[in-house]
Amino acid sequence: MNINNICCIGAGYVGGPTMAVIAKMNPDINVTIVDINTDRIAAWNDKDLSKLPIYEPGLAEIVEETRGKNLFFSTEIDKSIDASEMIFISVNTPTKTYGKGKGMAADLKFVELCARNIAEVATTDKIVVEKSTLPVRTAQAIKSILVNTGSDVNFQILSNPEFLAEGTAVQDLLNPDRVLIGGESDDAIESLAKIYASWVPQEKILRTNVWSSELSKLTANAFLAQRISSINAISELCEHTEASVSEVARAIGMDSRIGPKFLNASIGFGGSCFQKDILNLVYIARSYNLNAVADYWEQVIILNDHQKRRFSDKLISTLYNTVSGKKIGMLGWAFKKDTNDTRESAAIYVADHLLSEQANIAVYDPKVSKSKMQSDLNYLNTRSKEENEALVKTYDEPYKALQDAHAVAIMTEWDEFKTYDWKQIFDSMKKPAFIFDGRNILDKNDMTKIGFEYSSIGH
Repeated sequence: MNINNICCIGAGYVGGPTMAVIAKMNPDINVTIVDINTDRIAAWNDKDLSKLPIYEPGLAEIVEETRGKNLFFSTEIDKSIDASEMIFISVNTPTKTYGKGKGMAADLKFVELCARNIAEVATTDKIVVEKSTLPVRTAQAIKSILVNTGSDVNFQILSNPEFLAEGTAVQDLLNPDRVLIGGESDDAIESLAKIYASWVPQEKILRTNVWSSELSKLTANAFLAQRISSINAISELCEHTEASVSEVARAIGMDSRIGPKFLNASIGFGGSCFQKDILNLVYIARSYNLNAVADYWEQVIILNDHQKRRFSDKLISTLYNTVSGKKIGMLGWAFKKDTNDTRESAAIYVADHLLSEQANIAVYDPKVSKSKMQSDLNYLNTRSKEENEALVKTYDEPYKALQDAHAVAIMTEWDEFKTYDWKQIFDSMKKPAFIFDGRNILDKNDMTKIGFEYSSIGH
């Protein structure tokens, strides 16, 4: 099929950057991103590029280059679906919070609604591409909905999972390790492969069956998360011995069979994918009674939760077993640097634990708004909105956030945190002044020379 028009349903972290790069590299194809969220579409169309709903290095420049030429953002979903030959489904697939599979299975409500919407309005043949992270055999469900519409429209279903890391998403799209396309129709696969081939070498475009493609995405995230939990498990052992987790990570990372990536000990992983995808894997395994497999992968999540709780427990015990009424300054709320995404961020859970111990929390993050921080805490339903607002204060400037604080907790590895005048921060804090470095980004010797009581992960 010749592709002249692409529609992407979902203007979020995956759909926005992916479609912007496809539009940039295929100037002869019109790409329209649609969403029911009018505020989000308005933000994508805002002349002020700093107001884009997603912060990713390099994204604003690509949007500026392509928007209004062959990249469009719209709320006219039906119109765009009907006008397109290829439709990407890039909607949210959160973990279920209700019913069967609660807390583990992916909630496919939005994916199904998309499929029914496509079936309802399509009048010409379509290639439908799964871009959201989905459990194995979702393509079969989408196809069942599409082919049972009673119309003469021919639908082909492809799985094309994303392998983006937030903070480097644009570079990951421009220089991917691989592009994975799974499907039953060779013609449909090649239609999508041709779009990617405008900038991706053919040897990096992998063609598989649809099931392998879907499972590869879950497995890739599970393996990456497993590495983080593995080094974090060793970090706790290091803290009880004379070993340094940094030195251990460097030593094992030089083994070519292991490699150095994802071996930075920290407060734990966050983001929209790792936990969700592992839970999905666990749920699928349990549904086939593969309990040993499920238990194995579930342990990665258990260790990650343990690491977050261990960090807040250590902070409390170090501050003489109480943080009640004490000001704790938190640097960072995003789950990692160079993104404004806070989903499953360790900061949320550490803050929640400290609040339960009656701490007062002051937060600074260069890209996360006060409203987002409050909504993250309110989502947990641990206390009322009013209590969260009273106990958590957000600052636009780090030095004010840390003034008169009993302790600093570094939650995100933003580069700017390394460049602060830490002597000035020390002078403004209560004494003894504590730093709990959850990302191991500061130098212990420098901090202790200033006068801080410094604590990090795995040392």
